[in-house]
Amino acid sequence: MKYFFTIVFSFLLLISFGNTIIVGPAQPIRSLKKAIEAARNKDTILILSGIYKEGSIIVTKSLTLIGEKNTVLDGEKKYEILLISGNNVVVKGMQFRNSGYSAMNDFASIKLVDCNNVTLENNTVIHSYFAIHISNTTNAIIRGNKITGIPTSEQLTGNGIHLWKSNNAVIENNHIQGHRDGIYFEFVTQSQIRNNLSEKNIRYGLHFMFSNDDNYLDNTFRNNGAGVAVMYSKRVRMEKNHFEENWGASAYGILLKDITDSHITFNTFLKNTVGVHMEGSSRIEIQKNSFRNNGWAIKVQASCDDNVFHHNNFTGNSFDVGTNGTMVLNKFYNNYWDKYDGYDMNKDGIGDIAYHPVSMYSMIIEQNPTTLMLFRSFMVSLLDKAEKAIPSLTPQNLLDDKPMMKILKL
Repeated sequence: MKYFFTIVFSFLLLISFGNTIIVGPAQPIRSLKKAIEAARNKDTILILSGIYKEGSIIVTKSLTLIGEKNTVLDGEKKYEILLISGNNVVVKGMQFRNSGYSAMNDFASIKLVDCNNVTLENNTVIHSYFAIHISNTTNAIIRGNKITGIPTSEQLTGNGIHLWKSNNAVIENNHIQGHRDGIYFEFVTQSQIRNNLSEKNIRYGLHFMFSNDDNYLDNTFRNNGAGVAVMYSKRVRMEKNHFEENWGASAYGILLKDITDSHITFNTFLKNTVGVHMEGSSRIEIQKNSFRNNGWAIKVQASCDDNVFHHNNFTGNSFDVGTNGTMVLNKFYNNYWDKYDGYDMNKDGIGDIAYHPVSMYSMIIEQNPTTLMLFRSFMVSLLDKAEKAIPSLTPQNLLDDKPMMKILKL
């Protein structure tokens, strides 16, 4: 009943902008394609419950398409289901299933090409190659959609929400799983990714490439094959996200490659092989994050410089920091480390001696990964104690000279 009144209210709201066309098995117009042909700009098309197998459907007019509960557009595993190319289009409340596969054309359940002001809201997409594919589009809103794929391999599975060469997009409140990358951005600027759950994808929960001035906030990226990757981008804001249970030989909470002038704040990194892995990245502020129960909390390669780590909590990690060089061009201060065993004589809450977060054993593993089998052995414990007494292999300038004595409230 509540759903019925929502639909009625939507009609009353939209009818002032155009006519309403009803499509259904018992209606004068039974085909969505014919309804689109008959419609004029600003019209609303209501698609009644039923399964519609109409091949590839194209929308070039400014229309609102609203599906009743159990409205299904079926691609029969042969067709790209809905192609939108135009302005001011809304698609709500429908299920898209069984889109076709085409490696040459990137078939999608819903594809946007050369669009402006398009909203895809509260739809369900299942069994697709690409679920939602967007290119050369401005002001797209992708909200409240549930996307479920059938993961096979990277080559045979497309992305959940894929954007290329677009700007001012909003991706929010979606649940994506079972695709190659949950969310993929390439050449996408000034856009927002917020409150999404991206999990159980073959490769990345989120994948950024050459995308500047974007924010992603309050998302959860869980149990993805390789975690999250942000690459070749500038001025990216990453805040209040959860990176959880991304395990594997090449898995990370987040991989930062050639990233500059960005912020990572108030995030949680929980049970990842590596919480944050950084390569070739500069001028990134990493503050007020929680690193818990990871293999490595942070790996900072020698190619990184001018990055600042402060007011973070490091608890229960096998290794706090790893690196592959001895030159240190990054700064750590005022972090809480549960492995710190120093003292605070003046009771100001800051340790009186510096903390060196890189252990000798982690340096050995970086050069000889097979030595990880000795983890927690007496020999390793002895090596680390000896290194603390007589430092030799670990980078001496990689230290937190103002470690916090108590865990920080974030």
